[in-house]
Amino acid sequence: MTKKGVLLVNLGSPDSPAEPDVRKYLREFLMDGRVLDTPWPIRFCVVNFAILPSRPKESGKAYGTIWTKEGSPLVVISKRVQKKLQERVSVPLELAMRYQNPSIESAILKLNDQGVDDLLLIPLFPHYAMSSYETAVVRVKELAARIAPRMQVTVQPPFYADEDYIAALVASASELLKSGYDHLLFSYHGIPERHLRKSDPTGCHCLKVPNCCETASPAHATCYRAQCFATTKAFVKKAGVPEGKYSVSFQSRLGRDPWLKPYTDFELERLPKEGVKNLLVMCPAFVSDCLETIEEIGERGRESFLHAGGTQCRLIPCMNDHPAWITALENKVKAFLGERSPVLA
Repeated sequence: MTKKGVLLVNLGSPDSPAEPDVRKYLREFLMDGRVLDTPWPIRFCVVNFAILPSRPKESGKAYGTIWTKEGSPLVVISKRVQKKLQERVSVPLELAMRYQNPSIESAILKLNDQGVDDLLLIPLFPHYAMSSYETAVVRVKELAARIAPRMQVTVQPPFYADEDYIAALVASASELLKSGYDHLLFSYHGIPERHLRKSDPTGCHCLKVPNCCETASPAHATCYRAQCFATTKAFVKKAGVPEGKYSVSFQSRLGRDPWLKPYTDFELERLPKEGVKNLLVMCPAFVSDCLETIEEIGERGRESFLHAGGTQCRLIPCMNDHPAWITALENKVKAFLGERSPVLA
């Protein structure tokens, strides 16, 4: 007999907005070879001599503007999701962050102590990227093999176009969509273009074939950009967003190498000049609100848009602990348990 369990994994957050905690978080995050994918000696020098001397202080101030009494919004919201989902499922359920706390190691230890030897891993990233989904999967498998060698790990594939995920996205955005807007901007987290090429199993499709994201290919199974476009297409169809009233951009770039375009900060300055005055922005790559949504888009992005001539810029919150999102997760767990087939939210 086997005992099943579930592990939810999100990206992570510093333990506090204090500079030492932010430095610790950034060091762990940026020293991951799937995030900053340069040879280790170069990565070490870039992180320790170019980024860490100044970035922790700057990022600490940004985290300080969004920090709550309970802690980091990302971690607090993720714990609420864990609690609500645990109330609906009959097996042990743990939450971990890829970086910092609660740690993946502590979560696997807890599951192992409860006798779990058949684990469903749900990376809380709708789209495949080596710097989010892939690194979480690899780290969980590494630690599970060391801590609990008999534990079998089943990985939930990226759910970027799953009907229940799209339904949850639409449900969580419905009130603001009804309120009226000139334009809806889908702002996805950016990644370097080279990450697309590295993740392309064919080696000859991503960013090499004209209209590569619209041309069918096995590469789409691990192509972040194609999956972002697929999410957008499914969302606007289900939500009834008119053609020409939405667009896609990519945020949070780092360094000088080319990242996926168009860049969100440039779009926020361009759109008012094109006549967009009332803007809605949503960030479907994130399932929980965090620094990149609340501060980067909701605060700095809004200021940039207004300064460029816009009159209203509103951030559509992430799904967070919306009932439809909890139902979508419940469906995935119960499908793993064989209790029923997924039922669309």
